[in-house]
Parts: sequence; structure tokens; C-alpha cells
Amino acid sequence: MSATRYTYLGPEGTFTEAALRTLPEAATRELVPMVSVPTALDAVRNGDAAAALVPIENSVEGGVTATLDELASGAPLMIYREVLLPITFALLVRPGTGLSDVKTVTGHPVAQPQVRNWLRNQLPDAVWESAASNADGARLVQEGRFDAAFAGEFAASTYGLEPLVTEIHDAENAETRFVLVGRPARPSAPTGADKTSVVIWLGDDHPGALLELLQEFAVRGVNLMLIQSRPTGAGIGNYCFAVDAEGHISDRRVGEALMGLKRICPKVRFLGSYPRAGVSAADVSTLRPGTSDTEFIEAAEWLARSQDGRA
Repeated sequence: MSATRYTYLGPEGTFTEAALRTLPEAATRELVPMVSVPTALDAVRNGDAAAALVPIENSVEGGVTATLDELASGAPLMIYREVLLPITFALLVRPGTGLSDVKTVTGHPVAQPQVRNWLRNQLPDAVWESAASNADGARLVQEGRFDAAFAGEFAASTYGLEPLVTEIHDAENAETRFVLVGRPARPSAPTGADKTSVVIWLGDDHPGALLELLQEFAVRGVNLMLIQSRPTGAGIGNYCFAVDAEGHISDRRVGEALMGLKRICPKVRFLGSYPRAGVSAADVSTLRPGTSDTEFIEAAEWLARSQDGRA
């Protein structure tokens, strides 16, 4: 395995590359762009890269389905950390292009909902066609295939383009969450401000099936930060659920919730426990009464004493 190589959703000039370069270790790694999320993750699976950075959630559109589906299938992988990147777009054009010249535009499909209102107001007659990534859209503009692309302003110089308009976004404070994914190993030590990600398969479709799953978290005071259903491919009505829970697998409440899920679900895939980006232990709300590690330990000791006749 190449311990110095990180892959990412390319080509050069994507928001994913910008997010990857915020990591301190990126300065000492070979950063290799890949054409898609699956190819970036497969490089990790087959040992060609130590880790891959891929987008997993957007504050406007929600979960990135390509990443969620890849993490739920194939050889297991593990999330080691997350990166939050504020997202704002620039309209990139070839030199000499004016706004009235823009008849065709492109960008990543996730970008379109983030600029839809601006596009409707400023370029109501422009035709949109999706690209593999925002940077790939910039490349297509460079090649003359489209008049303009929505991408990061930083991508302009890479592709010989100019930012015709900058700071484009329909939603204030939009951001995308990226995850650094590697091969399975022991999770990092808890920080007090952690997140645990799992994929859960329902055993059968019956009234209350999803409620039973959620109760495993609720009764132990585990807060859910994301839950998204994804089809399993086994037919209509067959779903798995990608879940982000607050806490670390070594926290008693989280560990017991995962054990509860394992008892009632045919399959649970652990995707990792890792520090939450931009959050410290001081920022985490106080636990509900009865859900701290101390209280779980005291309850276990009480049960042992009761079993021994010492209660």
C-alpha cells in the first residue's frame, strides 16, 4: 500500500481538492485526482492509496448518494475524520465572454440546487447540463463545450478561465462535509466531541420497523445527526439506512445502541468513530441523566451484585 498517496474526487480544482488541502498532512502526501467517488475509494480498497477524501453531505441537498452507496457496499472502509468547507460558486468563462454570451452552463449536479435562483434571475434562458464535477465543468468550458461553468473561483487559473461573477449562492452559509476514508482499523481515541457512522439494514418491512431501529438510540440518549434511506437494490421496499450518531463507539451509550441494532438487524456496517469538525468537547451539550459512562457502569455493577445476592 502507498502510505503517502491520498486520492480525491477530481479533476484538479474541485472543492474536494480544496477541502483536502486544509488537512495538515496533505502537504506531505501525493494527492491524486480520480474521475469519480467509486474510483477514489477503490484505490484505497486495492492498496493504491492510504486514504481518499470524498464528499458525503451538503447543507442544501443532504447526503451525497454516490458516497453513501459506496460505503454501504463492497469491501468495508472506515471514516477517520471529516472536513467542513464553506461553498460559494463563481461563474467561470473563457476570456472575453460576457454575461449576455452565456447560453450553456455546466457544473456538478449537487451545484445546481445551490445556484438555481441566481441562474433563473440572471440567465433565465441558459441551458444547464451536468458534469462529473465542478472542475470537470471548468475543463469543458476550456475546451469550448460550454459557455460557462459553476465552480470554485480557485479553479479559474487551472483551466485558463476568468471568474465572470463571484460569490454566487442561493443559501447563506452553505457548506459541504467531506470524509477521509481508509481501510478498517481501530478507531482513534474519543475526544468528547465525536461522531459515529453506521449503515443499518432492516430485517423485514413491517409496521414500526424503523421505529424499532430508532429506539435503540433513543432509549440510551444517543442523538442522531443524520439518517438517510438508500435502496439496497434487492427490490422496491428494500432499504438500508445511513446514520450519523453523536458520540464515540467506546461511549457506553453508543456501544450498547450498536449492540442493540446488531441483535435486531440482519446487517450493521460500522463506518467509524471520528472527531466532529469544528466542534470541541466544550461545545457538546450535557448528557441526559442516566446516559453517562459512569451511570452505565454503576448499573452493570448493580446487576452483578443482584445476581450474586449482594444488592
